[in-house]
Amino acid sequence: MRHIISILVENKFGVLARIAGMFSGRGFNIETLNVGPMVDDRFSRITATILGDGDALDQAIKQVYKLVNVLEVTDFSSSQATERELVMVKLTAAPDQRSEVMQVCDIFRAKIIDVAPGSLNIEMTGNSNKVRAFLNLIEPYGILEMARTGNLALKRG
Repeated sequence: MRHIISILVENKFGVLARIAGMFSGRGFNIETLNVGPMVDDRFSRITATILGDGDALDQAIKQVYKLVNVLEVTDFSSSQATERELVMVKLTAAPDQRSEVMQVCDIFRAKIIDVAPGSLNIEMTGNSNKVRAFLNLIEPYGILEMARTGNLALKRG
């Protein structure tokens, strides 16, 4: 089962390694991992998408709470949250295909952020299903490179 976990931590050396090691040591696969500073740069938020059993994950979350420098842990799997991820794609795009690619971008509210003679760089944000659908539609044009953040999440309301 897929779980999205948000962990508020003190921005200190080794915190991420301890958290990732704790999950992997208990047999969880970390599918995506994002880390970024908060408004107050003394703190960071770690957002991880983890695959594993729900009961075992509850135990793992309790263990994470006990780690030094961990301030808050939120499991978004069962609560209401807004989720987004960012994908950046470099496509091969001949001049005669660019209008088709632009139409696909319009449908998904993606932005063309760079144009070169033989390629386009595109950015798109959305939930994982929307990102997957976008990638399926543009794949036939030829994906040269791709970078994808994985999920970020915040509580609703």
